[in-house]
Amino acid sequence: MAIGASASFSHVVLQDGAAAAGQSYRATLRVGHGCEGTPTTGMKVTIPAGFNGAQPMPKAGWTLSTVVGKLAQPYESHGTKYTEGVLEITWTANNRESALPADYYDEFVLRGTTPSKAGPIWFKVVQTCEKGSNQWVEVPASGASTKGLKSPAALLEVLDVQPAGGHSH
Repeated sequence: MAIGASASFSHVVLQDGAAAAGQSYRATLRVGHGCEGTPTTGMKVTIPAGFNGAQPMPKAGWTLSTVVGKLAQPYESHGTKYTEGVLEITWTANNRESALPADYYDEFVLRGTTPSKAGPIWFKVVQTCEKGSNQWVEVPASGASTKGLKSPAALLEVLDVQPAGGHSH
C-alpha cells in the first residue's frame, strides 16, 4: 500500500502506512526535505484521537518534549483507565549542526497502540526550518485519499485484522 508515498518523500509520510486495530505500532515519520531550501530544526506531531500510550523515541542531537493532557477518548489497558495521555510530541534540534540539512532524509519515531476500530487516522505534523515551516496537517473530508491535498497529514490505515498469537501491547 503506497498511499501518499513517493520515492522523493515530497511530504511527511509513515514508513508503514497500515497496522492492525488495537495493536502496538511503531510510527516512523519520514521527512525528505527542508523548507525553502533550509534545514529542518523541529518536528511536532499531534497524536490522533484513539492512538493510545504514545511514547517518543529520543534522537541524538535533538531535545524531546511532550504535551500531556485530557484524552478525547479515554481508554483502559491492563485494568487501568487512562483519561490523560500524550497529545503532542516535539523534537527540536539542539543546534545548527544537529539540524537536518534541507536535501537530506531522516526519520522521527514514536510508538503506541492503534485504535480498536478500523479506519484511517491522521498524524498531523508541523515541520519547522531555519526559514519557514511546512504544515503537514490537511485531512480529506472523508476516506483516505490525499489526492488534491497540498500538505496532507501522515495517514495510518487501521485494519480490522487480528495477528496470530493473541495477546499484544
